[in-house]
Amino acid sequence: MKALKEKSDLELIQAYVAGDESGIEILLNRYKSKIYTSIYLQVKDEYLAEDIFQETFIKVINTLKSGRYNDEGKFLPWVIRIAQNMVIDHFRKAKRNPTVVSSDGYDIFGVLEFADESAESKLMLNQRDLDLRKIIQRLPDDQKEVLIMRHFCDMSFKEIADITEVSINTALGRMRYALNNLRKMIEEHNMMLNLG
Repeated sequence: MKALKEKSDLELIQAYVAGDESGIEILLNRYKSKIYTSIYLQVKDEYLAEDIFQETFIKVINTLKSGRYNDEGKFLPWVIRIAQNMVIDHFRKAKRNPTVVSSDGYDIFGVLEFADESAESKLMLNQRDLDLRKIIQRLPDDQKEVLIMRHFCDMSFKEIADITEVSINTALGRMRYALNNLRKMIEEHNMMLNLG
């Protein structure tokens, strides 16, 4: 018999539904960072992200316990879709649009962090962060979504395609457009700074 941690998502779900509470605990630990990150990047508030994360898992647990979950080997995409819906519901209630914030300083876009920064270089990096966030916000929603899932949640294009319910080629195309648009907007932004 496999150790619980080595079991597949489906085996853990079956164990949980059969009464083994550790099944859901292992699933939660397995995917917490990806799910939480996908929420946090949209709501940019850790307390709110934690609340939505908990609401998401309450919904997951209720669905599993009621026997309404139909497994197609897509547990993570299913949970992220629930989380996305919770975020959308939150913003509908709050009547405002989500913004992207990254706690890691946008390393992936080349924002460098130095161990011994001067106050001036810290200010410049913070400004670059803010500029980049504003630029990302100007991307079309479908491109922004793929960019966040790929770079901040470290998801594969297959996972992204499953969650967004498009083909892998469409997800790849959206990423390509997002990066091209980002590049153009960054160049325009830099030209405006140089002219100003």
